[in-house]
Amino acid sequence: MYLFRGGDFHSGKQSPEEMQAHMQKFGKWMGELAQKGTLVGGDPLHKEGMQVVGTKKTVTDGPFIEAKELVGGYVIVNAKDIHDAVEISKGCPILDVDGKIEVRPVMNVNM
Repeated sequence: MYLFRGGDFHSGKQSPEEMQAHMQKFGKWMGELAQKGTLVGGDPLHKEGMQVVGTKKTVTDGPFIEAKELVGGYVIVNAKDIHDAVEISKGCPILDVDGKIEVRPVMNVNM
């Protein structure tokens, strides 16, 4: 699973045209993953949300849009192992705008 963090497009400094071009690159990249049979799924996340914290289950508004490490979306891919997943992630356009990709294996838990 890829978790996408940060990137200049969260700063509000990109023009609508730049934002549209970036989203087109993202769509193209995901389309290529789908054609190869690598893409399992994924979506961008809404900017608003809520957090539930701790044993008291305190609820607050969040995530906080001003946070540099805001998780903006996720993608799940089929890969041989984490190293293969890292190589696949290097084509992601979020890296072109100084974003980060956290690559994490998904555990299979049978219930």
